Order: sequence, then C-alpha cells, then structure tokens
Amino acid sequence: MVCKTEFRGIRVALAWLLPGLFPSLSLGLSAGATPMSDSSFHSSITHASFGQTNAGTPVDLYTLRNHQGMEARIATYGGIVTTLTAPDRKGHYADVVLGYDTLPEYIKGTSYFGALIGRYGNRIAHGQFTLDGKQYSLATNNGPNSLHGGRIGFDRVVWQVEKAAVVAEGPQLSLTYLSHDGEEGYPGNLKVKAVYTLSEDNSLRLDYTAVTDKDTPVNLTQHSYFNLRGRGDVLGNVLQIPADQFTPVDSTLIPSGELRPVTGTPFDFRQPTAIGARIGAADEQLEFGKGYDHNWVIAKPAGALAVVATVYEPDTGRVLEVSSTEPGVQFYSGNFLDGSSVGKGGWAYARHDGLALEPQHFPDSPNHANFPSVILKPGQTYHNTISYRFSVR
Repeated sequence: MVCKTEFRGIRVALAWLLPGLFPSLSLGLSAGATPMSDSSFHSSITHASFGQTNAGTPVDLYTLRNHQGMEARIATYGGIVTTLTAPDRKGHYADVVLGYDTLPEYIKGTSYFGALIGRYGNRIAHGQFTLDGKQYSLATNNGPNSLHGGRIGFDRVVWQVEKAAVVAEGPQLSLTYLSHDGEEGYPGNLKVKAVYTLSEDNSLRLDYTAVTDKDTPVNLTQHSYFNLRGRGDVLGNVLQIPADQFTPVDSTLIPSGELRPVTGTPFDFRQPTAIGARIGAADEQLEFGKGYDHNWVIAKPAGALAVVATVYEPDTGRVLEVSSTEPGVQFYSGNFLDGSSVGKGGWAYARHDGLALEPQHFPDSPNHANFPSVILKPGQTYHNTISYRFSVR
C-alpha cells in the first residue's frame, strides 16, 4: 500500500494524459478541454451500427448527450452502457466506466461490464429454487451456483428499441425484451422494459418494469464498473453506504440467511471510508469474497427511492450518488479482475481497477423466506428505479 501511495501522483498524471493518447477513452470529448457547461452542447440522441452478434443479429449503439456535454453510450446488446462521461472539479470530462472498444470483446467477455442483468441478478444456490410446490433447476455458471440469470442472461441478448427521443427530462432510450417461459430454467413469459434517461443534472437513470404470465422470481439490476479517476485502482475512493446490516455469505458467496450488524466490522460504511482502508483486514467474509462482494441491507422504507451509496474520488473531485428503490445494494470491489480482460485503449483491468454498485434484492432470495420477496405474479407489475448521479466536490 505504501508503494501505491508513493506513486499516486504519477498515476493521477497518467489519468490526465491517457485520454489524449487513447481517444477511445474520451470518446471524442477532449478530457483536458471540455467544460462542464458549454452552450454548443444540446440534448440529443443518435445511433450507429455496433456490428452484429455471432448469429448475425444487428446491434446498434445509441449515444445520449445532455446540454452539459455528458454522454452515455448504450448498446442494444445486453443494454450495455459502454461509455459514461462525467466532469471533474475542473470541468474536464472523462469516461468513468470500464468496458471494451468493440462488440466482439463484449460477446467474448465474462465480467458483465455495463450490462442489464436478469432474470435474477446475483446468485441462486445450486441453481435451484422451489416455487408453488415445484422445484426449478437453473444453469450453474458460477461454481455450484447460478449467477446473473445463467449462461445466457439478459446481458447476452439483443434488446429491441421501443423509443429513442429527447423528452422533457433529457435524451431517453427505451429497450424491451421478452424472456420466454423456460428460458434459463425460469417459469413464465416475462416482458421487460428498461428505460435509460440522461438528465440535465448529470444523472443516468434506469427505470425497469416487467410483467409475467406465471409466478416467477425477478431481480433486475445494472452492472457498470466505475472508475471515477478514469484510470488505476479504486482503493482510494471514499465510500458511504447507509446500511446497518449486511448479508454474510459462505465460501461460494451464498447468504446464510442472517442479517448481520455492520458495527465493528470492515463492512461499516455508514461514515465515509476509503475502500482500501479495511479491505485487507483479517476477516472471514473478506476472505470469502477476495475483498468486498456482498449485499448491504439499506435502511429505508420498502420501495422508496433513496440514496443507497455515495462514492467520492479525492483526486478528481468526482462524486457518484447511487439511488434506488431496491432493498439492497451489492458492492463489488473488482476482486476478480486479473489483467486478462484488456479493455478500452488497451487497459488491462487489474484487481480493484473498478467498482460495481448493484441495487437489487438480496442474493438467493427464493431460498430464504425471511428475505424480501422477489416473486412476481400475473397481474402485478415489477418496478425498479436506479439512478447514477454525478457531481463534484
């Protein structure tokens, strides 16, 4: 850790220089020259071809821009947020999400960079659950467990564009997907809509809705990896999570069913704390996750839209405020990034080079009666709102 601190200045300097060396990191926005407010910018939404899947299905890439100059690029493959720019305290924009430069890299990749996640975000133990007296078996794609919807989850399908327009709130992209009865082992035809809105206050908001014709578990989330410095590790980021409890896991990262107080543990982020401050502590839960890869129980009324996490990056001044209607948030500190994923501009993503904050219901909820229910029934409509709002200090 001492070496990392000594070289922080060098790494920060590189973060400023790299967008000029690798234009794909700045996506046409000069990281050293783009101001926070510029009258030359206006809200817009455009699209271009992003290639095609291995099966030959065309994929488009939509670019949403607000009048501040903030951009979000979203692919119809997996609803992936391939690019998200945000200003630093000097008004300079940089891309703050991990990902790849091309569609084939996303198709080949296994880290869920920027994707919509479903039918069930997070893990289900042994790929099994019982519903209405019937046992269902899912694909096991994460050790003995099912993760993020199975082998072909919502992150690996092409979504249909229902609407792409500038509305009162800002540029908006509506994507839909029909998950058929039996897909990846789940019951019911599930119709899902995901609406992305880039607002003028530099928020990227995702509104999920879904309906079904059979009882089925539903737990949808979004899986962007953030790096608010633009380059390097996230251990110096300061995190706050308003949670009094978390759900401890076993060695395969399946919850025991306990809601454990965070008091006196490395999981207490009720006060702003650097991610790296306690990540190396001698703690069984951190050993199981190789770092943080856990669900926090958010202290708020059920279904209320509220802040579930805040991240501050001291070098750039960027602040990410995550709000959600969900009862939990999974914080993942990029523990399994190992340099084998070479991303934008040739950056080989190493351990802790990005963090994910995934608002959702608790992992393995279908197998824990004491957890908030994830069962959607015919006649009901599933709602889930996630907002990523950027500001500076």
